[in-house]
Amino acid sequence: MSRIRAAVLGSPIEHSLSPVLHRAAYQELGLVDWSYDRFETDEAALPGFLAGLGSEWAGLSLTMPLKRAIMPLLDEVSETAASVEAVNTVVFTEDGRKVGDNTDIPGILAALRERGVERVPTAAILGAGATASSALAALSRICSGEVTAYVRSAERAAEMRRWGERLGVPVHTADWSAAAEALGAPLVIATTPAGATDALATAVPERPGTLFDVLYDPWPTALAAAWSRRGGQLVGGLDLLVHQAVLQVERMTGRSPGPLAAMRAAGERALAAR
Repeated sequence: MSRIRAAVLGSPIEHSLSPVLHRAAYQELGLVDWSYDRFETDEAALPGFLAGLGSEWAGLSLTMPLKRAIMPLLDEVSETAASVEAVNTVVFTEDGRKVGDNTDIPGILAALRERGVERVPTAAILGAGATASSALAALSRICSGEVTAYVRSAERAAEMRRWGERLGVPVHTADWSAAAEALGAPLVIATTPAGATDALATAVPERPGTLFDVLYDPWPTALAAAWSRRGGQLVGGLDLLVHQAVLQVERMTGRSPGPLAAMRAAGERALAAR
């Protein structure tokens, strides 16, 4: 039986949970001839890696620093991915074309919808990296008012305002020193690296709204733990990872997956074992 291959690429990649999630989905769907691996790949190695792939390949997941580096190497990019200039999913068509997509944006929306968050009047974003632009794109679909981004530099502030103009979202920027003010928003999306929001844990309001913290390891973050203690609604990085992976599985296999629960359980077991 010939194998059908998929994988996640990035650098560093050794801690990626994607193989755990995708393999759980394949098992749930009975796709015994599918395999999913991880490959340490940086921007310089990416063109050569793509050139060496054979017809047995169905798709790739991309993490940093490849989400933008992959774009010039593709035959087609979806409107969703083009809107934030970031591709995290590549599907190889039967005629050999490479098609890029972004499942982070619909993954954010699906994770919020799972918690009953369908619409918000305003929102706050902590951070201004690649994930922040995806968060802003997601908010363009559910936020009826202004989004405030808390950033560390004037350059990042200008970048977030440009993304807002491009995505049709009114964006106000504020210095990171005022980040505690973000916690009063009905929806707060934290897109910062591990430890960056720990100092904000003591500033969680009495009646917090929803916090979407995109980290999953370590979990909970200090901010997420304090948020939960106050009774606020919490959405975590594993929620995002699972929802965007479900969409990747669907695009790569052509099957509408029902293995979300199995994928989440596999991710939780993997994290508990670390």
